[in-house]
Amino acid sequence: MARKKRRDAVRIQKSDGYHAILPYIMPKRTEAEVSMTEIFDVTDLMAYLKERNAADGGNRKLFHAVCTAVARMIYHRPLMNTFIAGRKFWQRNDITLSFVVKQTFQDEAEETLMFMKVTPDMTLDSVSHLILGDVETARKQGTNDLEGLMTFVGNLPRPILEILFAVLHRLEYHGIMPAALTNGDPNYSTVLLSNLGSIGCGAPYHHLSNYGTCSMMITIGTMHPEKVTMADGTEQTRIRCPATITLDERIADGFYFAKSLRLAKYMLEHPAVLEEPVEQELPPAAYERQ
Repeated sequence: MARKKRRDAVRIQKSDGYHAILPYIMPKRTEAEVSMTEIFDVTDLMAYLKERNAADGGNRKLFHAVCTAVARMIYHRPLMNTFIAGRKFWQRNDITLSFVVKQTFQDEAEETLMFMKVTPDMTLDSVSHLILGDVETARKQGTNDLEGLMTFVGNLPRPILEILFAVLHRLEYHGIMPAALTNGDPNYSTVLLSNLGSIGCGAPYHHLSNYGTCSMMITIGTMHPEKVTMADGTEQTRIRCPATITLDERIADGFYFAKSLRLAKYMLEHPAVLEEPVEQELPPAAYERQ
């Protein structure tokens, strides 16, 4: 009998035959990737962050705003928080964001994995405080339990690694992967974000992984000024920021993805709404084509 529940998710049934057979047509996540690049106008957002930080001495950043917008978008668009495992569709129990923190901006510097669980009452402020606190802790400690485990496993002989990962893939297929091997692992988060703008890079395409359950990857590029013709015909210099989103196309259709992205775009271009709790419904204007 097929399992109806996993430790981290519950089984969902697709109502249309097309999506139901997609995991058999494209059994691997990397075979079902769709990628899109969006340019966000963050002029008002950067002014808003500067004003808020000056008022209370905070250190809110563009990345914190993106994380908040993505978390709220996923909360109100639940198919963005689904995944395929064992060729079945699953609705994740929690919304989790993950990202990589570099110890220092040096080529040889080590990287630390960060993992954040989203709660319905979160706002930009709470997300910012959480990320800043976790990053500071990670940079002081230099590692976490998961990284220690990976270091140990990575030093095992190749034949043992091949057997080990064959077993892990079977455990994941049947939804019985031990929590000790998934807690804090970005491959088991809702979305993995990479803030490449912080090191002066663009927003390249980033692949998904066949290991784990993560169905979405977002890269954020460097902000840049650009002359834009406004609706009234005037030209303005606006601050633009590129982001590339890679998704598993099997979990929803293109219309659903586009509408979901529209919500994130609205929030970043209307930054005051980021102070509202994640669970609060967005205004109808957020769902309209912009």
